[in-house]
Amino acid sequence: MANKAKEMDKNADTEAEGGEKPAKRKLPLKLIAMVAGGVVALGGIAGAAFVFLGGEADETKAAAAKPAVFFDVPEVLVNLSGTNNDRTQYLKVKVVLELPDEKLKEHIEPVMPRLLDTFQTYLRELRATDLDGSAGLYRLKEELTRRVNIAIAPERVNAVLFKEIVIQ
Repeated sequence: MANKAKEMDKNADTEAEGGEKPAKRKLPLKLIAMVAGGVVALGGIAGAAFVFLGGEADETKAAAAKPAVFFDVPEVLVNLSGTNNDRTQYLKVKVVLELPDEKLKEHIEPVMPRLLDTFQTYLRELRATDLDGSAGLYRLKEELTRRVNIAIAPERVNAVLFKEIVIQ
């Protein structure tokens, strides 16, 4: 038996060396699918990076090239709401509207009385403590922007910018 095993090994060696070539190993279908999926994923990531990182730079350049348009609003002077009746506090505000384009000025001018009324009624309800710190001024700016956008709907302003704020 041992001789038969040796002969089989010899026959296998001679077949491999000589006449017959061993069968080529085929790549499994799973491995091919995983490699193809990896290539597609890398391509998707590279494409997304190009669109998001490369596209923003172009938009930023376009936005930077477009000049800002500003519209002055007349100053508003109101007395603040207070709990103590000893001393009345006043608020004086000068704001500028940042507009997306020049033609919006023509839309705002006719509704300026409505804007001033909106500002006055809102500002009169504020207390001096509502305006404390940068958080208070930020809330004031956001609220004024919201009220301007409501008054001039469907148009919109980019921002309300403070020129002067005095609390006395």
